[in-house]
Amino acid sequence: MSENLIAPSILSANFAKLGEEVDNILASGADIVHFDVMDNHYVPNLTIGPLVCEALRRHGVTAPIDVHLMVKPVDRIVPDFAKAGATYITFHPEGSEHIDRTLQLIQNEGCKSGLVFNPATPLSHLEYVMDKVDMILLMSVNPGFGGQSFIPATLDKLRQVRKMIDESGRDIRLEIDGGVKVDNICEIREAGADTFVAGSAIFGAANEADPHHYDSIIQAMRDELAKADI
Repeated sequence: MSENLIAPSILSANFAKLGEEVDNILASGADIVHFDVMDNHYVPNLTIGPLVCEALRRHGVTAPIDVHLMVKPVDRIVPDFAKAGATYITFHPEGSEHIDRTLQLIQNEGCKSGLVFNPATPLSHLEYVMDKVDMILLMSVNPGFGGQSFIPATLDKLRQVRKMIDESGRDIRLEIDGGVKVDNICEIREAGADTFVAGSAIFGAANEADPHHYDSIIQAMRDELAKADI
């Protein structure tokens, strides 16, 4: 399996000083900046758009930015995020009329593409597009809000997708998002995930008076991942 990558979700960051927050999580050892885009249509919340992605790039962020589109429709916004500096763009099959076309659009715009599956969304879409996905993201909560609890049934779903990826022989990352914490990240790794989104578990545990306040929580996650029996 690929190396473990930790992707803090900036949905839980302090937006009044977002550039500084992202600098700090990256300095503390995070690998990817996870970017939750919600449209108050596909999900009942409204968050951030391409301008914020572009602002982080202009601020000097060079780490991969992983844009998770919880929007419907998706095609219109894909080129905007590509232009703004996204590395990965992932979307929900429910958000696209033509999943294959949207995956091609993302790749044609120069980004890595991915599909996102809600807890009750079947994996059947994957059978036809494994050659066009660079990342598969499983939601372990229902999308729309941070701070929810991990849905245990996602572990079996992770095992299914890990098997599909391994059998395909392709280099596809398997990401998990929702309720990921120090006390369950090892179990999640053992089920097959290699990319771990965590929002409130990282940002909520911090003491902002300390410039290195994210070091200990990210290191604790790394320590747990190292214990995984795989």
